[in-house]
Amino acid sequence: MLILRNIALVLASAFFALNAQADRIITDQLGRQVTIPDHVEKVVVLQHQTLNLLVQLNAQNEIAGVMTSWKKQLGPEFSRFMPEINSLPTPGDLTAVNIESLLAIHPQVVFVANYAPAEMIEQIQNAGIPVVAVSLRKDTEGQQDKMNPTMADEELAYNEGLKQGIRLIADVVGRKPQGEALIKYTFAAREKFNAPVANIPDAQKVRVYMANPDLMTYGSGKYTGLMMKHAGALNVAAASVKGARQVSLEQVLQWNPQVIFVQDRYPQVVSEILNDPNWQGIDAVKNHRVWLMPEYAKAWGYPMPEALAIGELWMAKKLYPDVYKNIDVDAQVQDYYQKFYRVNWQPDAK
Repeated sequence: MLILRNIALVLASAFFALNAQADRIITDQLGRQVTIPDHVEKVVVLQHQTLNLLVQLNAQNEIAGVMTSWKKQLGPEFSRFMPEINSLPTPGDLTAVNIESLLAIHPQVVFVANYAPAEMIEQIQNAGIPVVAVSLRKDTEGQQDKMNPTMADEELAYNEGLKQGIRLIADVVGRKPQGEALIKYTFAAREKFNAPVANIPDAQKVRVYMANPDLMTYGSGKYTGLMMKHAGALNVAAASVKGARQVSLEQVLQWNPQVIFVQDRYPQVVSEILNDPNWQGIDAVKNHRVWLMPEYAKAWGYPMPEALAIGELWMAKKLYPDVYKNIDVDAQVQDYYQKFYRVNWQPDAK
């Protein structure tokens, strides 16, 4: 009887020890400590940057639900990297969630944007589901939940924040080696391809405007400004605009940019600019230098690895073609897509 009792105690101790190891604590990019299962195999993703990164980390099989607006944010062609996305449930978006739809999926973790409303995060947590917030920024205290944060050092905030964000996402889904490989490739490529334009004086840089719909643009405090800087460009909005803001046409006319870039996800903006008589006096329009960026450039307010690794290279070659005449951008893109999306690049996928 004593032997049986001892066996029972050993088995009980082993059971409780196993359960004690079944959870772990991670720190998200809001600085919150979040208890998550040790092995996460089922997540819902309500932020497009995280969705994109999970696919690059080869963790698409763990994605059980996605944000409603993924096509708008990532483009409908994103589904070629993850065909199953078209049939996944969409229980919420960047700033709202349908808790009943979410519960029906039974996720182990929900990823949200750092600026998701506190009530939304609380609602998910109260339903018993861990919430991990991602910003891809390393913010100072009090700025973590802002869309347009105050930054003492943008370079540090975005470089270290991107690394921190990739490591966080990779850790949650058990893809640490893939996360380190993505970080290493990204920053090595950026250093190599930024070098030819790294020392251009501001007075000699090409003046660039980023045209988003409805006269929205990115000023200081957004990754796009760093993208321009690393490509040897001068963001005309940086001095007077903080974050993502709507500006007036009069202001754009005053800036008179030499080049206008438009993100791949907003192709209609190119035709709007070219066909609007009010834009015709701007140097970029007069000289036919209004350019739609490729899919991989991702000139968003938040950094993405391919934007650093190949998007800045594309931008730099467009602005300074003679400097990059011996660099085959398409070959670099193909290498990136094969390594991290596991597909061949399709330059005319649209």
